[in-house]
Amino acid sequence: MIQLGKQNKLQILRQVDFGMYLDGGEIGDILLPQRYIPKDAKIGDFIDVFLYLDMEERLVATTEKPLVQVNQFAFLEVKWINQFGAFLDWGLMKDLFCPFREQKMRMQQGKRYIVYCYIDTLTSRIVASAKVEKFLSKEIPPYKVGDKVDLLIQQKTDLGFKAIVEGKYSGLIYRNELFQEIHTGDRMTGYVKAVRNDGKLDISLQVTGKQHIEDFSSRLFKYISNSEDGFCPFHDKSAAEDIYTEFQVSKKTFKKAVGDLYKRHLITIGDDGLRLTMEGRISGIDEE
Repeated sequence: MIQLGKQNKLQILRQVDFGMYLDGGEIGDILLPQRYIPKDAKIGDFIDVFLYLDMEERLVATTEKPLVQVNQFAFLEVKWINQFGAFLDWGLMKDLFCPFREQKMRMQQGKRYIVYCYIDTLTSRIVASAKVEKFLSKEIPPYKVGDKVDLLIQQKTDLGFKAIVEGKYSGLIYRNELFQEIHTGDRMTGYVKAVRNDGKLDISLQVTGKQHIEDFSSRLFKYISNSEDGFCPFHDKSAAEDIYTEFQVSKKTFKKAVGDLYKRHLITIGDDGLRLTMEGRISGIDEE
């Protein structure tokens, strides 16, 4: 089945002076203009193409890869604006249209916005909307605490940063749990902290759960063992940002790992940092 605004694998039927025609099934033959034809393409081959409407609203194929496809979110730049709306750069010759009615506030040329790409049922055109919330799923996400998920950072709020999770769900990264700079449009990996009753997700940028604590506890022990005199200058009063810079974990995770090593009599805790005990030194030698 042919999908407008998506990647399709279509067969080359014939060649003409200005391109090749592809088999569009019931829709009919679809032109792949000469400029997009791969050098080794020949009649009978199947080729991956993206289908969209050209300047005259005709269905056309391209081997160029757009920055977003239908039913996806992306962070796109406004190239130009006219009396009907804004036109966004999505990597193709014809820009992606975002009508004024689908803008939260009037878009400005040169600025970038999170948008959702979809097919307008009234015009059958591929368009964009900056009112992304209405396209996010209201269903309860099928995730459990600790699950790894892909994120698109949506916007900064008083609580932290909203994120679009797996291209479908709404998530929130709390400000007091951020130990690195993030920005709107960033794509990154996160971990589910909680699934709320309203279908929204609390997200952490660090692995959560008991296994994470155990893994970092082992890593912290090796860090201290390999350091000069078995000493680590980080402790409970160290800044969370400094701990994250050094270990890429939250201060909460750091403190739990310290507690774990202390209970096992592998380290002592001082005002200036952490030190290996004799038992810790022996354990370190045993691990080698």
